Amino acid sequence: MRRVLKSDGMAIFMDVITPGVPLLDTWLQSFELLRDSSHVRNASLVEWRALLTAAGFAVESSVRFRLRLDFSSWIERMKTPQSHVSAIRSLQHRAGSEVTDYFAIEEDGSFTVDTVLIAAKAS
Repeated sequence: MRRVLKSDGMAIFMDVITPGVPLLDTWLQSFELLRDSSHVRNASLVEWRALLTAAGFAVESSVRFRLRLDFSSWIERMKTPQSHVSAIRSLQHRAGSEVTDYFAIEEDGSFTVDTVLIAAKAS
C-alpha cells in the first residue's frame, strides 16, 4: 500500500486487536480460527505500529474502541460450519470469568472485542 500512496498521503487502517494479555490473546485467536480457517492472527497495537513503521508509514494517531459483535451474523458472514459454531459456543461456556468478563460474552454468544483505527502518513 505504501508504494501507491502519494508522498504526503494518509492511510487509514482499522482492525480487531489483541488485548495483549496472553490468556485473552490465546482465547481470541482460537475463537477467530474456529470461525475462519484463513485467520492468521490478530495483532496488538504495538505490533501494528511496528509493522506500519517497517512498511514506511509514520503513525499519526490511533483510537481504540470496543466493538460488540452479534454472534449470529458474525458466524454467518464466514459460513462457519456447525461443528465449529458448536466448538466456539463450548469455549464460551467453559471460559473463566476473566475471559467472559473481558469479552462481555452474552447468553446468545455475542461478545465485544478491542478494535483500533490508525491514521498513518507515508514517511
